[in-house]
Amino acid sequence: MTFVVTENCIKCKFMDCVEVCPVDCFHEGPNFLVIDPDECIDCTLCEPECPAGAIFSEDEVPAGQDDFLEINAQLAKKWPVITEKKPAPADAEEWKDKPGKRELLQR
Repeated sequence: MTFVVTENCIKCKFMDCVEVCPVDCFHEGPNFLVIDPDECIDCTLCEPECPAGAIFSEDEVPAGQDDFLEINAQLAKKWPVITEKKPAPADAEEWKDKPGKRELLQR
């Protein structure tokens, strides 16, 4: 099993999850983070650290967001690994919990 970053991370990118990951499976894109499913060891440490509530186990991905399993897998192959927390975008709190951000995902 793996964990998955879903829509609520888009334009938030708080990165609290990055610091607790023991296997460095997070990858950073312009306005989103993804988890490499091949590297994730299902340790569950990242899920409670996400202030946006955007991380789920693959069995608990919210309805209508199943495609984020594939999005995480694809983008993890393209984006660089991130191992240290960086500051969140200045407007992250404004974007937190806003629905309909999927079209804003920058690949």
